[in-house]
Amino acid sequence: ILIRRSCNAVLEYENFDGPAEISVTFVDNARIHELNKQYRDKDAPTDVLSFPMAENGEYDIDEDNGCKILGDIVISMERAMEQAELYGHSLQREVAYLTVHSMLHLLGYDHESSGLEAVRMREKEEAVLMQLGLPRTVSYTNDEV
Repeated sequence: ILIRRSCNAVLEYENFDGPAEISVTFVDNARIHELNKQYRDKDAPTDVLSFPMAENGEYDIDEDNGCKILGDIVISMERAMEQAELYGHSLQREVAYLTVHSMLHLLGYDHESSGLEAVRMREKEEAVLMQLGLPRTVSYTNDEV
């Protein structure tokens, strides 16, 4: 339910038009490390990976259900547990954050492209998490953006 609520909250916040289909997979650090190396050429585990399916803002439609196919989210539960402890908040809040963060990537946001985009993305994440009743309890540093 948390994942569905988080995805729906982002879609609502972004005024996304129409039903959407998102695949969410939970893995351990070893598996996300493999995926990060394979798809991003980064030889390290990470917390979440996003695989957007849109091309130029256009989404394929699932003919069976009429949903726009946004893409795939892969979350390392192992890393989520580590980060929840590190930041002093609940695992629920961390998983919601990772889901919201990844959903924004599926909608075309990219915090690695510019500092301004990173700030915009962080503001959106925090606004959605507030709507979900899961506000930030500690500050993140710029190197975590």
